Amino acid sequence: MESYQINSISQAHQAMGLPAPKHPLVTVVQTKDFDTKLDFNGVKVINNLYQITLKQLGCGNLFYGKNSYDYEEGTLVFTSPGQVTRFEGEMPAQESAAEGWTLAFHPDLIRKSTLSDKIDSYSFFNYDVNEALHLSEEELATIEGLLEKIVKEYSQNLDKHSQNLIITNIELLLDYCTRFYDRQFYTRTNLNTDIVSKFERLIKAFYQTEMVHEIGIPNVQYFANELNFSANYLSDLLKKETGKSAQEHIHLFLIERAKNTLLNSKQSISEIGYALGFEYPQHFSNLFKAKTGMSPSEFRSLN
Repeated sequence: MESYQINSISQAHQAMGLPAPKHPLVTVVQTKDFDTKLDFNGVKVINNLYQITLKQLGCGNLFYGKNSYDYEEGTLVFTSPGQVTRFEGEMPAQESAAEGWTLAFHPDLIRKSTLSDKIDSYSFFNYDVNEALHLSEEELATIEGLLEKIVKEYSQNLDKHSQNLIITNIELLLDYCTRFYDRQFYTRTNLNTDIVSKFERLIKAFYQTEMVHEIGIPNVQYFANELNFSANYLSDLLKKETGKSAQEHIHLFLIERAKNTLLNSKQSISEIGYALGFEYPQHFSNLFKAKTGMSPSEFRSLN
């Protein structure tokens, strides 16, 4: 499959058929202004920028990872450097282009800022595209108000305050998106409760098969694949619903199963650890002590 890499804001503008950017490290572009002469249909695009895109009208399907997403009204999609996307469908003509915009910024923009240390905490940059953020009109107005400030800053004569103000507004925009995702998790609580139940059933089902001997302790990605989510989204969903991340749920299950086995069998500590999928018994003992405050043998002696 043909691939295309975007490594700079200038290259992104060229790909979209836009004039040279006003700032080398950040841009906000309107979808209606796209006039690309490149055919991206079926092309694998490797984007090395941070990108936030709003789509408000249908414009074909975007494939991201294993999932396809048909844009609905008022949705935000986030991608981080190095992620791969593929577009399929007719690109809209310029006069009927989908409404929306894209904020893109190069990692170098935030390299020496506090946002650089914080950027990985915005886990939605690693959600699958079908886990997009759906905005209300009021939420969208808040986001677009911040976009206007970003554009105003890089469109005027740059001074010693410009970069800090641009970064501050990007960080504020991301903080609002965190709030709006929390709202989205909350309003879908009935659906999410069902997902929590499915996740817990999947853990139990896994340990009723021989797969533990084949792959060891299942990681979050294994269950995310089974539920058709990204690992980050699944973990955040569980955290909002239960107060525990996906990894914490897995560890809790392992500890409870270990406690039952310790008290109701004569298996050695090593045998119990291997049965749970630990490659080394010491790893089992370390996790057990970290979660319970005592070693497996100390816990067994309580019986």
